[in-house]
Amino acid sequence: MAVGVFDSGLGGLTVLDAVAKRLPEVDFVYYADSAHAPYGVRDSDDIYDLTTNAVQALWDEGCDLVILACNTASAAALRRMQESWIPKDKRVLGVFVPLIEALTERDWGDNSPPREVAVKHVALFATPATVSSRAFQRELAFRAIGVDVEAQACGGVVDAIEEGDMILAEALVRSHVDALKRKMPKPEAAILGCTHYPLMEDAFQSALGDDVQVYSQANLVAESLAFYLDRHPEMRGTGTASKFLTTGDPDRVSNSATQFLRRKITFEAA
Repeated sequence: MAVGVFDSGLGGLTVLDAVAKRLPEVDFVYYADSAHAPYGVRDSDDIYDLTTNAVQALWDEGCDLVILACNTASAAALRRMQESWIPKDKRVLGVFVPLIEALTERDWGDNSPPREVAVKHVALFATPATVSSRAFQRELAFRAIGVDVEAQACGGVVDAIEEGDMILAEALVRSHVDALKRKMPKPEAAILGCTHYPLMEDAFQSALGDDVQVYSQANLVAESLAFYLDRHPEMRGTGTASKFLTTGDPDRVSNSATQFLRRKITFEAA
């Protein structure tokens, strides 16, 4: 039975790789909306429409549970989808919750009042749309008080990674970290708030310094999904095979994905 994984492009493959290793018995259908990537420069209505179209396509593939392995979609569309669009027999989960659980060291099901946590100064690196949504700060406020979050919109990084230009991506990372440090000279922790960014984790860590704890999403999401499926095994859906779907050119996306994960990946037209 299959679980859907959605991203605007290839970044979600970092999450897919981690969850597939953690849950080898589960089939996954990955949907990349490559024709409309990147989402990070789009407005919230556009992101909502594109995200709901992609999730519906994954439901049609038999995936009753869909992971939005896209921070921009999680930030700009998920709450609206949960409030008015998702039927009772389907589930759509975002990628912020596992990060906030790790940062605050408290389970999402813990509904006690917000309290002080160990980390006080947090840098958030994300796409422009995720930063402008303030979704991370909003969700964090339900769990923690006294945390100063400084967000840095990392324009151009996703495009460079999607094009395979890692030299440019690393230069952009260093530029964005420098810009963040002018606003928050001594962050204690850094959130890589885009699923493309784990590919640049070493560059972020190097630019931030060894004393900054960098939180990357893939493994956190994998553990969270495993825990969720233990509690809700019925949400594995009716899909019967793993596959990769894209709204872009399948050959081009396949080549980029193969370079991205360093193993053969073959996409089909969505």
